[in-house]
Amino acid sequence: MSRATVNRICAALPGADVSDPWGGGHDCWKVGGKMFAVIAASLPTVAVKTDGIETAEMLIDAGLAQRAAYMHRSWVALPLDAAADELRHRIHESYRLIRGKLPRKQQAGLDAFPDA
Repeated sequence: MSRATVNRICAALPGADVSDPWGGGHDCWKVGGKMFAVIAASLPTVAVKTDGIETAEMLIDAGLAQRAAYMHRSWVALPLDAAADELRHRIHESYRLIRGKLPRKQQAGLDAFPDA
């Protein structure tokens, strides 16, 4: 999967917007001002949040991901050449987790998310 394809997946999510808060070419995807995916500027990876440290460790131990630098241990970096279904699932799961922590009023202002 390419960076452009990952960006299209993220852009299709309700309320998602992209910025480069650190400069240098990162694609930082947020919903409600909270990050759910970051495409690295110099590495072919996308960092996503998992539902916990155990899930992150399982993905790392299975060789599907690596630790996401500078992020909490519940975040992992997935290679952009990972299976398309796995990337899509992990991006959607990260989005769902972050969206679910937004205030209810803010969540109510977003279009429905079919996977929620």
